[in-house]
Amino acid sequence: MKPKQRRLRRLPHLTSDAAAARVVAEADLSRYDLASLKPVRFEFAPKDARVNMRLPQTLLDAVKRAAERTGVPYQRFIRHALERALQPDPASRMRQE
Repeated sequence: MKPKQRRLRRLPHLTSDAAAARVVAEADLSRYDLASLKPVRFEFAPKDARVNMRLPQTLLDAVKRAAERTGVPYQRFIRHALERALQPDPASRMRQE
C-alpha cells in the first residue's frame, strides 16, 4: 500500500514584509507548496560607474526580449550576462589543479 501523500497548502497572499516575516517565523513551511516560487537575486553593490556602448539595434532588441522573458530590466540582464561571462569555468579550474 502506498503511503498517504500529504496535500500541500497554497502560500497565503502576503501584502507586506511584516506579514511575510510572520509566516516564515511561525509557519511550518514544509506544509506549503513552494514549487511556484522563483529565485530572486538582490543587488547590494552600488552602481557608481557608467558604460556607454553602441550596439546593433537587432542585438539590443534581442537582449530586451530575453530580459523580458526572464522578468528583469534589460540593463540588469546585461549586467548579469557580464558577471556570468567573468565567472571562472569550473572545467578549466579543474585542469589547472
